[in-house]
Amino acid sequence: MSDAEFPDAWYLILSSRLIPDLDGGYTISTLARARQMADAGAAPLLLTVDPGTADAHTAHRQTFVERGAVSASGLFRNLFDEAVAPDGGAAEWVRDAAHAGEPDPSLEYRDVAGGAVALPTVVDPDWHLTTAPIVIRDATGGSIGVIDGFGALYRAWLTHLGTQLRAQNERPLVVICESRQLGELVVGWGDEDVRIVHTVHTIHLEPPYRADSALNPLWTRWFEIAPRFDAVLWPTAHQRDDVRERFGTAANDLVAPHAVRAPGTVVPAAGRDADLVVVLGRLAPGKRLSAAVRAFARVVAEVPTARLELWGAGAQRDELDSLIAELGLAGAVSLPGLTNDPGAVLDHAAVYLTTSAFEGQGLALAEALAHGTPAVAYDIRYGPRDMLARGGGILVPDGDEDALVSALVRVLTDAEARESLSAEAVEAASALSPARAMRTLAAACGDALSRPRRR
Repeated sequence: MSDAEFPDAWYLILSSRLIPDLDGGYTISTLARARQMADAGAAPLLLTVDPGTADAHTAHRQTFVERGAVSASGLFRNLFDEAVAPDGGAAEWVRDAAHAGEPDPSLEYRDVAGGAVALPTVVDPDWHLTTAPIVIRDATGGSIGVIDGFGALYRAWLTHLGTQLRAQNERPLVVICESRQLGELVVGWGDEDVRIVHTVHTIHLEPPYRADSALNPLWTRWFEIAPRFDAVLWPTAHQRDDVRERFGTAANDLVAPHAVRAPGTVVPAAGRDADLVVVLGRLAPGKRLSAAVRAFARVVAEVPTARLELWGAGAQRDELDSLIAELGLAGAVSLPGLTNDPGAVLDHAAVYLTTSAFEGQGLALAEALAHGTPAVAYDIRYGPRDMLARGGGILVPDGDEDALVSALVRVLTDAEARESLSAEAVEAASALSPARAMRTLAAACGDALSRPRRR
């Protein structure tokens, strides 16, 4: 249970999509926030706008319930599930949002929502900003009219939901926006009793990920509108401070790390496999796993019994398999695949390793600390510096392979160090507890509701 006191309001967690085993830590942390808010009594709804089928959405929700990520599938609402009327045509709220018009003859269209809606196929990184007409149909397949772009459709749905909820209880709405693209589309939406709190999941910089590096192009517009959100929640102080240094201090920004739930008991260092190092995450270039494997070849040269498990799936699996064979590490490095029980993996390991080039926060590292698994991490933007500030692992200069190898060898060969770091890790993870996260979020919502909206 949490001692957070959320203001009396309707809470809507708005996400682009939530699909099992897709989008990595984004999906995990968004679902975790909903679960933690529910435990704190806020009773949020999880809203998605992906145009999958209703059957696919039902299957996704059931998977999340079975895994314990959410308590019930009834928490979810999807725009396109709700865009269909009982007769198979467009729902009343969609019809009301439409006006006379025709599809764009230069674009291809695809039917969604059982054919009640036809979406234009826009091949552009900024597809969400298009005002290309979305076609709305009746039960016979005839055109009722059009809605001008995705933003207009999303805002119409939010307005419909708000009306539904306020008919049950006339209280304010707090939208917790988890997606930067959606944030751009809904920043100006709502009346005086709507507040929009925007969370952050990712880094805003391009390589080489220095404070003065170029902005990722997808963030450029977002920074222009960020002052209009009622609160912006940065996952680390490091990122928030970099942003302040570059753009100035904002009245609406605060640090609110994504939380992880601690296990009931922590496996002591003496009860773990003293030779085992693990990594959890996507097998993707940004994780720099090839560099991890090459560094581990040097670890094995000093600690012949050492083993590395790279848990996850992704496009680099074949490349990593080839590298492991090339370096003669087949007996020391393995790729076990995905796991639905990361806690069991962490409880067995002596060390957690992260060699990422960048992170938003690093949810797997946070979980490792909560499980008392000492970490060895490059000092990157963002996450490790903040999370290891109170101990629990060894932070090494980014890209310094000699320091990385030395740190891994030290932890693997020094039982006393492992025990001490494990205790520190549990203490460090207390800063990432759900109770603390919910107190921060509840305070942010309360502050936003106590002030005039910023839009």
